[in-house]
Amino acid sequence: IPTAYWPIGKIVTKAIHRYRYFLVGTNQSETKHRVLKIDRTEPKDLVIIDDKHVYSQQEVRELLGRLDLGNRTKIGQKGSSGLSRAVSAFGIVGFVRFLEGYYIVLITKRRKMADIGGHSIYKIEDTSMIYIPNDSVRVTHPDEARYVRIFQNVDLSSNFYFSYSYDLSHSLQYNLTLLQRPYELWSSPTSPAEEEVNKQSKQDSFDIFEDEGLPTQVVYGLQSEPYYKYVWNGKLLERVKDIVHHDWLMYIIHGFCGQSKLLIYGRPVHITLFARRSSKFAGTRFLKRGANCEGDVANEVETEQIVHDASVMSFAAGSYSSYVQVRGSVPLYWSQDISTMMPKPPIRLDQADPYAHVAALHFDQMLQRFGSPIIILNLVKKREKRKHEKILSEELYPAVINLNQFLPPDNCIDYIAWDMARYTKSKLCNVLDRLSMIAENVVKRTGFFINRSDFYSSFCTTLGLCFLTGVLRTNCVDCLDRTNTAQFMVGKCALAYQLYALGMIDKPKLQFDTDCVRLFEELYEDHGDTLSLQYGGSQLVHRVKTYRKIAPWTQHSKDIMQTLSRYYSNAFSDADRQDAINLFLQVYQPSESKPHLWELPTDFYLHQKNSMTLPQDRRSYTLWWSPGILSYLPLAYDEVPCEDSMKKVKVKRVNRFEESIDIYTEFFKPYELTAFDDTFCIAMTNSAREFMPKTVGVDPSPFTVRKPDETGKSVLGNKSSKEETLLQRKTAASAPPPPSEEAISSTSEDDSEEDRDDDGSVSQRSTPIKLLTESGESNRTQEIQQQSVKEPYGLNLSEFPAEKDLHIYEREPVSCFPEDSIYGVSPPQVDRESREEFESHVMTGQGQVRVLCRDDMLMYREYVKNRYM
Repeated sequence: IPTAYWPIGKIVTKAIHRYRYFLVGTNQSETKHRVLKIDRTEPKDLVIIDDKHVYSQQEVRELLGRLDLGNRTKIGQKGSSGLSRAVSAFGIVGFVRFLEGYYIVLITKRRKMADIGGHSIYKIEDTSMIYIPNDSVRVTHPDEARYVRIFQNVDLSSNFYFSYSYDLSHSLQYNLTLLQRPYELWSSPTSPAEEEVNKQSKQDSFDIFEDEGLPTQVVYGLQSEPYYKYVWNGKLLERVKDIVHHDWLMYIIHGFCGQSKLLIYGRPVHITLFARRSSKFAGTRFLKRGANCEGDVANEVETEQIVHDASVMSFAAGSYSSYVQVRGSVPLYWSQDISTMMPKPPIRLDQADPYAHVAALHFDQMLQRFGSPIIILNLVKKREKRKHEKILSEELYPAVINLNQFLPPDNCIDYIAWDMARYTKSKLCNVLDRLSMIAENVVKRTGFFINRSDFYSSFCTTLGLCFLTGVLRTNCVDCLDRTNTAQFMVGKCALAYQLYALGMIDKPKLQFDTDCVRLFEELYEDHGDTLSLQYGGSQLVHRVKTYRKIAPWTQHSKDIMQTLSRYYSNAFSDADRQDAINLFLQVYQPSESKPHLWELPTDFYLHQKNSMTLPQDRRSYTLWWSPGILSYLPLAYDEVPCEDSMKKVKVKRVNRFEESIDIYTEFFKPYELTAFDDTFCIAMTNSAREFMPKTVGVDPSPFTVRKPDETGKSVLGNKSSKEETLLQRKTAASAPPPPSEEAISSTSEDDSEEDRDDDGSVSQRSTPIKLLTESGESNRTQEIQQQSVKEPYGLNLSEFPAEKDLHIYEREPVSCFPEDSIYGVSPPQVDRESREEFESHVMTGQGQVRVLCRDDMLMYREYVKNRYM
C-alpha cells in the first residue's frame, strides 16, 4: 500500500465465492493491514467499500477465517473453501471499463531501480488484468475482446516506474523545499487529534522526514498532490480516488530511470537519471507533432539528474543536488503528411497563429513550473536546398519575439538557434566544443539545486540554499538524436558544478575519457535509447561518439539498421501504438453511443477538445501568463511559499510514533533470505568495476583521463605505454621476495600462458617448492602440504618453525584477565586510534564527512589494486 508511513505495499486478492473480491494490503513488515471489498454482482458499475480500519496481523487472519467459514457450501465441510487466493501483487495500477464491466490492473512483479534518500524506486516488471463482475451477471459484448487487446498493447513492463513514499511526478527541489515552507501555509487539521500532532511537529522544527531521537534511522513519506501531467494512471484511479483511503493510491510515471555509483577514493556518489514523459498529447513520432490547443506539446520529457553522497542516505543529513532540463516538440500547430510512404514527409503548418496563442499557453506552463529564465535551444536546420525544417524556425522565432515584448526584460524568453547538423558536416568545427560553451552559459544562468548550505556555491541565495530557477528547453524536429547529445553536454556541465558544490572536485570541469564521464555518458545513452524507442520506434541513430567522430566503422551499418527500424515502426506499427496510448490514458473512452476507436479517421479531436468550442474567458494576447506568476519570478510559482500556490497541496501529517520507513530494513530486507552480493547497491553499475582499467599502478580517481592503447585496454592519459610497463615492473620489483633460493631457481623467467591472467599480467601462482629433509632428500608429502596450504591461504611455508617460536607455542597461555571469574572482568581498553575511527563514523552519519588524508588515499589505492586488478 503506498502510504506516508507504510513503505511497501503487498496486496493479496481473495475471492469469496461469486459475490466479492477482498483486497488485503499490508506493509513491508506485515504488521498493519487494510481491507478493500469489491462487489462482483454489479455488471457495469464499480462498487468499492473501504472501512478505513487498520488491522493487525491477528485481526486480519481472524477476519479472513470467519469469511472462509461463512462462505463454505456446507457448514463444517473442509473440502470446499469459500475463500480462495486469486493473485498476489505489489500495487494497483487502476480500474478500467470498456463496453462490459470493470477490470482491475495489478502489479505482480517489480524490480528496484534506484534509491533516493531511503525511498526505493521500482520498475514494473509484470502486471495482471482481472475482470471484476462474476460470469453469472456478465453482459457480453462482441467488441470487448478487441478493446482489451488494444489496451494491453501498452506494455506496462516497459519503462513504467513507481514509488511508495517518494513523489516521482515532482522534482527533488519541489519535494525537499515543500518541507521548509512556513507552518501556517500547510493545510489545516481536520480533527483535534491531528491538531495536537501538528502542534507537536511544529515544536520539533517541523521535520517530518527525520527523527534523530529514534533508535533507528527512519524516513517519513510525504503525501502531496501529484503533478498529473507526468502521471500515466491518473484517469485509471479517478473513479476510486475519492472513495478509498489514499494509502491505496499509487501513481506511476513513464520514461526512464537509471542509477550508477561513482567511487571517489572509496566514497560512493550515486548519479541518478529520471525522465518523466508527459501524458498530455502523448503518442508516436509522426502521429503527434507540435502542440495541441491547450499548449501541451508532443514528446515532452522532463529529465532530472540527481547527485548525492551515498555515505549518508537520509534527506535531513545527506547531501543532494539536482538539475532539470526539458525536451519537447516545437510549440506550434504543425504536422507531417504520412499518407505517402517516404522517409521525410513534408512539414506543414496546420493553422495560422499570428498572436502565438499556443506558444503562449506552453510557455505559461513552463514559467509556472520552473520560473525564469526559459532558454530555448533550437537545433533545427537553417540552410536547406528545399525548405523543410527551416519552416519551424521561421515560425518559432517571431512567436518568441511577440511574447517577449510583453514580459519584463529580466524574465524574457531566451532563444538560441544553432544548426547542429550543418556544423557536424564541417571539418573545421567541433560540435561538442560549441555545445559545451552553450552549456556553461546555461548552467550559470539557471543554477542548480543543492540542499546543503554549508557547501560552497556561487549560486547560493540568501536563504542558504541553491535553487534551480528557470530551465533549458531543447528541441530539434524529432527531439531524439541531436537533442539527446545536446542534453548530455548540458548535463555533463551541470554534473561538474554539482560535484564541485558537493566538495568532490576542486574545480567545476570534467573531461572526456574519464571514468566519471564514461559512466554518465552510458546513463544518457540508455536514457536516449529508451525515449527514442518510446516515441520513434528505434534506438538512437546518432550518439555522442558520432559527434565526437570517434565511432568505429561498424557504427555506420548499425545506424542504417536503426534508421530502417524507425521507418518500419513509423509506417506499420505506430497507428496501433497510438490507439493503445489513447485508450490507456482514457483520451478515448468506449461507449455504445459513439463510434469505435478503430473507426475514427483521426484522433485530432480527442487531443484538441477545445478546438470546436468558443471559450467563455478568452486569454489575453498581451497578458498571456497566468495571474500571479510574474510577482514571484525568477522563482517557480509552484514552489514559492505563498497562500495561493499552497491551496492545491494536500499534505498528510505524520505522527512521529507511527510506523515509518526504516532505511536498514528497507535496504537490507532482514525479513527475507537474501545474499549481500545480490543487494541493489552491489548490483548497480560501479565506476571502479565497469570502467576503471584492470592494470597495476592505475590512478583510481574517476576524474583521470584515460586513452585506449593498441590492445584495447585503458591506460593513463598522461603516461605512455612504455612508462606504464616500467611502472608495472617497479611494482613487481617492490613486492616481497620469495622465501627461499630454491623457489627462485624453480620459477622460470618466461611465464607460460597458463600462469598469466586474462589481462596479460603475470599470475601470482608459482611452481611447487621443493623442501629438503634432514637427510637431503625431497619429501613429497611436505610438497603436497605446501600446495594445499598455498591454495586457500596464499602462503608458502619455507622452513620449519624456529626453536624460539616452538617454545612460545608450547608454553601455557596466560589469561589477560586479573582473576579467573566471570564477575571480575574489567572493561576492555580502547586505544586512541579506535576512538577516532568511531568518532569519524558518527560524524559521517550526521553528514560531517572528514576530508581524505594521504593515508586514506594510499589505503584506497591498495584496496582497489587487490579488489579490482
